[in-house]
Amino acid sequence: MIQNPAKPVAKTRQFLPQDFQITDWEHLQPFLDQLKARPIDGAASLHHWLDDISELEAVLSEDACWRQIRMTQDTSNPEYEQAFSYFVSEIEPKTKPYFFALNQMLAGSPFAEGLDKTKFFPYLRGVRNSIDLYREENIPLQAELSLLAQQYGVISSKMSIEHDGQEYTLQQAARFLQNPDRATREEVFRKIAARRLEDKAPLNELFEKLLLRRQQVAHNAGFENYRDYKFRELGRFDYTPDDCFRFHEAVRAHILPLQALLQQHRARRLGLEKLRPWDTDAEPADVRPLHPFHDGQELSGKAKEVFSRLRPFFGACLNTMQEMQRLDLDSRKAKAPGGYNCPLAETGVPFIFMNAAGTMSDVITMMHEGGHAVHSFLSHDLELSAFKEYPMEIAELASMSMELFSMKYWDVFYPDAEELQRARLDELERVISVLPWIATIDKFQHWLYTHVGHTEAEREQAWLGLLQEFSTGMVDWEGFDSYRKSFWQKQLHLYEVPFYYIEYGIAQLGAVAMWRQFRGQEQQALDNYSKALSLGYTQTLHELYETAGIRFDFSPAYVAELGSFLREALAELGLH
Repeated sequence: MIQNPAKPVAKTRQFLPQDFQITDWEHLQPFLDQLKARPIDGAASLHHWLDDISELEAVLSEDACWRQIRMTQDTSNPEYEQAFSYFVSEIEPKTKPYFFALNQMLAGSPFAEGLDKTKFFPYLRGVRNSIDLYREENIPLQAELSLLAQQYGVISSKMSIEHDGQEYTLQQAARFLQNPDRATREEVFRKIAARRLEDKAPLNELFEKLLLRRQQVAHNAGFENYRDYKFRELGRFDYTPDDCFRFHEAVRAHILPLQALLQQHRARRLGLEKLRPWDTDAEPADVRPLHPFHDGQELSGKAKEVFSRLRPFFGACLNTMQEMQRLDLDSRKAKAPGGYNCPLAETGVPFIFMNAAGTMSDVITMMHEGGHAVHSFLSHDLELSAFKEYPMEIAELASMSMELFSMKYWDVFYPDAEELQRARLDELERVISVLPWIATIDKFQHWLYTHVGHTEAEREQAWLGLLQEFSTGMVDWEGFDSYRKSFWQKQLHLYEVPFYYIEYGIAQLGAVAMWRQFRGQEQQALDNYSKALSLGYTQTLHELYETAGIRFDFSPAYVAELGSFLREALAELGLH
């Protein structure tokens, strides 16, 4: 039985003092010195040493996470930004030589051979990889990159528009794009586009700085380009760039036609021959936009009910988070854009951050981040913090599968049967439509980092070419050429977490396979899901997916198979 997370048991520290907090390097360094100097003279002492490293890593991680959480909650607070900057410039860089030395000690220890291979293989593989990639000259560069990447949130959080005498963040304004009045949609879309263009130059300038430093990091580590370096750093042992290109082609061949089908359906419902950019989320004038909740409190309450109906354990996870004030859901000025679930390694109770504005997409975000949260709970009791550093291909499987599982109980948000069907169709539309976008962004990243020294004009042309490659041709963008050239700037991953995007596509396909399993055997699928997530990263991706009852596969043949299943699901919802 899994312990009820509503009553988490706090782990007592065995190495660090219970009241120790990270304030400065001088107070942290002695603990790292102790670990570095400790002799490893047997299997028992190795395990004890690993436990103490794990505890220190958890404390460091949670401290860093809280600094980032507070900064994203209020980007206007200079103290929060300073606290985060202090950690990434004064604490984290100084820990890296120590962790490199500790990794060398582990890799060189004869007792490491006696560690349980069924649990330790991915971890030890990662340790050896980090040793291979470590370069002391990259430490200040990586600290600088962390600080620069945060400027994207600072710039973006200041973006807002005025409409009907009120100010709205861009996330809040997006709900007007569902308005049945086409003139309102167009007006708001044009305002959003104009506002984004105001910061086109500073965002380009920021990106140039990131590109330059990332390429230098790769060069220092002996790589020709940052793409190849990042694949290694991300631990992509289970697939290659060529596999990514096959994914792009599979999506274009087997998923893009489904997106075209959905866009044709929307155009017919709106009575339009061709969609404009402000029509892609719209409903006809006689159809009320979906409004599943009013504020963050209602969203969290309904989300808990949905999760509880899936599994009481899932609902208890969200309840614990609410009790511990680890939900920040409403959109507001000075709050960074986007949404995330932040695992908190020591306490084991994560934090969900998002910008809810009462829309259907907010429900999806809550289900998505809630899936990540469940993953954090399920894997918290693993022996080492390193076992909980699971790759994104399994992390995103957790979140995207939860989106699809939860649809069965969305009557909590949509008691009206017609609205419920619309919501489910919207979710499938999102699942299908995001795959071509993922392919576009991922292929763009491959281009960015294998065309070293490219100009801004060349970057824009490459981007426009990819937009065309993954376009259905159903949306008329006339008059928005300048906006489209810089449309990639809205994707925060390009700035903050480079190359972290194909994982969404891989996991989205996995989630479709999980949903197919769920529709056939609900309880077995949930058992498989929970078992796979509870393993953290103690198995390879292929093994984790197998435990979940699916395949780690994004070949054209498999994508075609899943595409056929999605087409059948659309037909069940009346779309042929």
